[in-house]
Amino acid sequence: MTGAPQRFGARLQAAVETLGPLCVGIDPHAELLADWGLDDDPAGLERFALTCVEALAGHVAVVKPQSAFFERHGARGIAILERVLAELAASPTLALLDAKRGDIGSTMGGYADAYLAPGAPLGVDAITLSPYLGPESLAPAISAAVRAGRGVFLLARTSNPEGATVQLAERDGRSVAQLVVDAAAAHNSGREPLGDVGVVVGATVDHGLDLTAANGPILAPGLGAQGAGPGDIRARFAGVTGLVLPSASRSVLRRPGAAAVRSAARSLCAELEAVRQDWHDRVTRR
Repeated sequence: MTGAPQRFGARLQAAVETLGPLCVGIDPHAELLADWGLDDDPAGLERFALTCVEALAGHVAVVKPQSAFFERHGARGIAILERVLAELAASPTLALLDAKRGDIGSTMGGYADAYLAPGAPLGVDAITLSPYLGPESLAPAISAAVRAGRGVFLLARTSNPEGATVQLAERDGRSVAQLVVDAAAAHNSGREPLGDVGVVVGATVDHGLDLTAANGPILAPGLGAQGAGPGDIRARFAGVTGLVLPSASRSVLRRPGAAAVRSAARSLCAELEAVRQDWHDRVTRR
């Protein structure tokens, strides 16, 4: 009889301690394929995606494929995504699928079966979910993730301007984004060293959220080409006691080839670590 799987929060904490605090997105959109001299077809997609895996697996804590850029190539694109996920699963690097799924009832259960349940055909270490049908609607996915030792990241305060219309709306004196954070915190209560339900908070926005009780990972997209630097990560998440996972894609992937991608990732990770260490030293000297 096999024991319970190790929880995602613990696995993520260990990966970051070993490989550094960086998540790199694999976003094979047409313009980036063209920059690499590749055609915008399944063959170009496969060459790009597998080169990224070669460059990053075992060198960064988390790799985040964007599902849409694989789905747009139909069945062949999904097959390539399956291969990407399988190769990441064989490495120390965790796979976080950026799919932003969200639905209710049996449909949400179907997404859970696809990505999160034991033996899922597109099994990942974690997936992004949209809670805007109500955080409680995600219960089938969260339950499946916890049973399988996987994790989820709930969209809370995204950096796109349109998101503010919904995310900053208030109910009972709290923004909708804060309600999402608080729902994640409730799932993570008492989990050590880190809960399995993370939240997504853009690194390019002054989010105004109370993240002190989240007790889970915070995915902070927007590092690099979208305008946020390592210093912005420190400033915007200074009060967070848990794990902040900055995410970059274009700034790491802009130069073709495994060696160039790996070098860019290592350089950015070193910048993040230097800022984190400087902040730690300042705090401990107070």
